[in-house]
Amino acid sequence: MRKKQWQGWGPGEQAEQHYLVQPRALAGGGDVRHVSEFLRASGWRDRSKTGGPLLMESPDRTVRVAYDPYVLPGGWTVHGQADDPNGAWSAHLGRQTPVEIVAGLTDALTQPRSAHAPNVWAPLEEQNWHTRLEGERYTATSPEGAAWMQYRHSPDGSAMWWTGAKDKQGNGWTANFTPNTPMYLVQAFSAELANPDPVMRPRGRVPHSAQIRTWSVSVKPSQLRAWQQARITAARAATWARNSARTTRPRTTARPHTPAGGTRTRR
Repeated sequence: MRKKQWQGWGPGEQAEQHYLVQPRALAGGGDVRHVSEFLRASGWRDRSKTGGPLLMESPDRTVRVAYDPYVLPGGWTVHGQADDPNGAWSAHLGRQTPVEIVAGLTDALTQPRSAHAPNVWAPLEEQNWHTRLEGERYTATSPEGAAWMQYRHSPDGSAMWWTGAKDKQGNGWTANFTPNTPMYLVQAFSAELANPDPVMRPRGRVPHSAQIRTWSVSVKPSQLRAWQQARITAARAATWARNSARTTRPRTTARPHTPAGGTRTRR
């Protein structure tokens, strides 16, 4: 794209052709900044090396999110350190996993956990996914049959969440989560996987698949920028609110008592 098309961001700008794609699970990877910019606005540190893969680290340094397109098969890796009750956990998502679905997981990393017990299957059932039990496997399949979510439990005691999407030409992606991945994160992922809303892709970035539906839309660069900025602003506002709540939290330890009329000795 020539620079002159991007200058001004105002009345003289030209609309560009984009496409709404449905189902979102087959929309292709998308722009990784949808994930990284939200994390950055939420206070995460960018540990990426120049010219290397993306690497983001949580403020408390316990979780890392990486995207590496330079190796095969490449894709996303999310790794959480062990804490007292649980061991380390990880999630691996293929490079064609739509960023909107990846963000279901990574956005949830920046937010407080819900007080309610997580239910991975609830978002899928709400969107009429088909569920079935086959031996040690419980599987949910999307209405059009392109995407799935599966919980596997092997006789040796190992277990794993496995999910993905594939069209009839064999194009698609897979992802898996280790058994001790926090369930609220897996639920956040399944909610975006089941989301029926289409996602937007620019011209030239729409997969060639007979199983997707597309609608052509004209979008101005300033509109795209405004939509992206709204997401970043929301992340910054939520981060500010959490930090403010922590700094204004009332003291839980008693102050030293000073008798009336007495003075404290400086040390």
